[in-house]
Amino acid sequence: MGDCCESYPSRRVIQGSRDALRAALTHAVTEEEIGKNVASLVKVPKPRRKRIKPWSVVEAGRFLADGVVREDHLFAAWMLVLCLGLRRGEVLGLTWKSIDFDAGELYVDHQIQRAGRQILHRETKTEDSDDFLPVPSLCLKALRMRQAQQTGDRKAAGELWQDSHGLVFTTKYGTPIEPGNLTRMFALRARRAGLRAIPLRNTRHTCSSLLVALKVHPKVAQRILRHSQIAMTMEVYAEASEEEVRDAIVKLSEAMGGSGG
Repeated sequence: MGDCCESYPSRRVIQGSRDALRAALTHAVTEEEIGKNVASLVKVPKPRRKRIKPWSVVEAGRFLADGVVREDHLFAAWMLVLCLGLRRGEVLGLTWKSIDFDAGELYVDHQIQRAGRQILHRETKTEDSDDFLPVPSLCLKALRMRQAQQTGDRKAAGELWQDSHGLVFTTKYGTPIEPGNLTRMFALRARRAGLRAIPLRNTRHTCSSLLVALKVHPKVAQRILRHSQIAMTMEVYAEASEEEVRDAIVKLSEAMGGSGG
């Protein structure tokens, strides 16, 4: 008793506490309970963001090649995350109706979210999130592989199959995949492939380099990356053209049985 434990709250906890108090006092000012929000005058240190180095194209290629060799049912999901930069909820909310194999496009308009004890299939937050994205041929081939896998799951499940909104990625009984489970499965598969662990959300940083390695046309890549100017895309293309990058994609293509146009 009386001795300091030398345990102090982190910057993020301090900022969160200040923000909660400021919001409460703002409401009190609105209700004329108090005359001034003193919490708004308090300066707190900004939390330091933990910088995590994203996977290189070589590492991403190893991860994907390992998935296709093991016939991972989520292989196509990893392809979309890494090559198109789709978020976790967008991938899980993707339906077969949203994919145009002939045009080589998919439409991002729904997402899977956890709300209390329910898993909900909702529209994306804003209309700006909805967009037709061109899909590289290797990703289209992965989606066709997923289609065949799901047909097999449907037959194996029989009467137990539940067709939830025509989702592309489901459990073996057709039900939506829990978002948290996708994160855990990503970490598990990364360890299985002998790769360093990174958060699933950090895979978006690898997307641009993969598009270069897949030889996607810069104008197409601009749409996928959602760059406002082609100059931004060309900067990415100027930075990523290493021999080992090309080799990684060649190995992945070979694992999938060819280029998969």
